[in-house]
Amino acid sequence: SDDGTKAVSVIAFIGSVFSPWYSWSGRKNPHDFCSINIVTYGKGGRWTMTERRERHVKLTENSFRVGPSKLEWDGKKLVLEFSEITIPHFDKIEGYITVTPESVNDLEVLLKPDGTHIWRPFSPISRIEIKTNKKGWSWQGNAYLDGFELLEKLGFHDWDFDYVLLDFLGDVVCGGFGLPIARDMAQKVILVASNDLQSLYVANNVCSAVEYFRKLGGNVGVAGLVINKDDGSGEAAAFAETVKIPILASIPQDDDLRKKSANYHIVGTKESKWGELFAELGTNTAEAPPLRPKPLDQDGLLNLFAASETGADFVLQPATDADMRGKFAKPKESLEVVYDEV
Repeated sequence: SDDGTKAVSVIAFIGSVFSPWYSWSGRKNPHDFCSINIVTYGKGGRWTMTERRERHVKLTENSFRVGPSKLEWDGKKLVLEFSEITIPHFDKIEGYITVTPESVNDLEVLLKPDGTHIWRPFSPISRIEIKTNKKGWSWQGNAYLDGFELLEKLGFHDWDFDYVLLDFLGDVVCGGFGLPIARDMAQKVILVASNDLQSLYVANNVCSAVEYFRKLGGNVGVAGLVINKDDGSGEAAAFAETVKIPILASIPQDDDLRKKSANYHIVGTKESKWGELFAELGTNTAEAPPLRPKPLDQDGLLNLFAASETGADFVLQPATDADMRGKFAKPKESLEVVYDEV
């Protein structure tokens, strides 16, 4: 969103790579496992992954309908009309999402040398408008539009990559991180946090979820922590040490890096001064084993920060009658016995 408080991602699948049922079926008929997945990020965010069979799917040259939701390209913009049930809230979210590209290109990027996986960034610079039935969830912002052309012919649904990374925001931890952790759909979790209480609070919640499901027989672990916008204050490093996970990389709080990232510049190249840092991050991420973290309780987390930041040194003062009633305050009668002086 333009104010930086909300985001949305939409993925349309013919043969959902997130579907265990599609995998169990032997991937014989991808049209029988279709979905339009929608994730809204920010306060009040929701997660939908409703999957439907072939009889509920209609595909034309310019549109793709899955049950009550439909994507349609009108030649100038992509419009999604959706009506889905969210998890884990099980309420209905419905509305419209319109993506208007500034331009559309025909660039193709080979993800594998043999050409079996091709990515098409149709429009890296677009505008998005979203309107939903949820309060506060009608907004505009920047967007990008991409896709994988001819999924079935290209074999994209086979998922034979060496690594697959899924990115989730921490404020949808129950619907985002919870499902892959609970159902062993991931091998390891990579935490990204800064030296602030809010992001480390979420990171600690993820560690708690990992530990909870490990006790139930799960296998997912935490690979480590990436410290983002590191200002050197040390809270994130102290968190990693306390919960017994390694620091995979520390990305500094740097204005040049911030500007390049905001303008979609690729900074992790050999020519960039940041190349070595991100190369190290890639190596550490690949090699780090999944570990069982030692999540902190609330006091343990707060103790990583100065009392002035958490309010621990603040002394609460009871409100007086004057505070509560202003000019209508009255002296409180006392039962104290007052003796006249003799």
